[in-house]
This record gives sequence, structure tokens and C-alpha cells, in this order.
Amino acid sequence: MDTDEVERRIEAGIEDADAQVTLPRVPDEDHEDAHFAAVVVSPAFEGKSLVEQHQMVYDALGEAMTTEIHALEMKTYTPAEYEEFAGDAA
Repeated sequence: MDTDEVERRIEAGIEDADAQVTLPRVPDEDHEDAHFAAVVVSPAFEGKSLVEQHQMVYDALGEAMTTEIHALEMKTYTPAEYEEFAGDAA
């Protein structure tokens, strides 16, 4: 599985989601371990706890979380939270 496929699955599984998925480290060719990092922004996260937001991402990825994805670092935001985060990062 590549970053585009992880993004596609997250965006298909969470309403109005925008996902940006990267590889946080260089993959080891001898030991393909599929570590990904995702930033996911969706109004569907509004009113949800961080645990609930992360569970929504896991649910969107389904069985791939136990078969094709070894690890997933994630940050989840509502659009307003992301706008504030982006402003703070500037």
C-alpha cells in the first residue's frame, strides 16, 4: 500500500475528509514495514474526542490496519482547529 491509497481510503471513509499521508522515515527495502504519518481534517470530527477521531480513521482503513499498515502516526483536526494550527505554525 502506498501513501495515495491510504489517503484515498481515509477520504472515502470519512465525510468531507482531506488527508495528507507521508512516509515519516525511509522504508527499509529488506523489511517492508509500512509506517505512515497522516494529517486528517474533517468537519466529521466536530464534537468527537481525540480517541473517537482516531477510531474513525482506523475504521476508514479497515483491515489494512492489521495487514498492510504496520504503524500510523496521525493528527486529526476539525477545519477550525486546522486553521488555528496552520496560523500558529506560520
